[in-house]
Amino acid sequence: QVQLVESGGGLVQAGGSLRLSCAASGRTFSSYAMGWFRQAPGKEREFVAAISRSGGNTRYADSVKGRFTISRDNAKNTVYLQMSSLKFEDTAVYCCAGDAFGRASVEPRWYAYWGQGIQVTVSS
Repeated sequence: QVQLVESGGGLVQAGGSLRLSCAASGRTFSSYAMGWFRQAPGKEREFVAAISRSGGNTRYADSVKGRFTISRDNAKNTVYLQMSSLKFEDTAVYCCAGDAFGRASVEPRWYAYWGQGIQVTVSS
């Protein structure tokens, strides 16, 4: 099992940047594909980005492509989400998630492990 804890959220003006971090417990972090998802009030949870076990493959939602970058440091058991050119519509609770089968899927149902989530608020 792995436990996930997000940090780095907060309030930022539109056009600004934030970097989210997700720290994982345990010694098997490198065996998990990792994803970021978000959920805004009154909306369903949506896929943001995912990264393979080695970090060599990434995928993004169309809405964030070119603005967000997912990366990982397996030596530090941490996955990151660098968010730039933030928009009001990026406001949401962001959660990181881990998939022990390494699928890096856009579907949240394939992720067995989830962080508690962290608020990102973009002011217009």
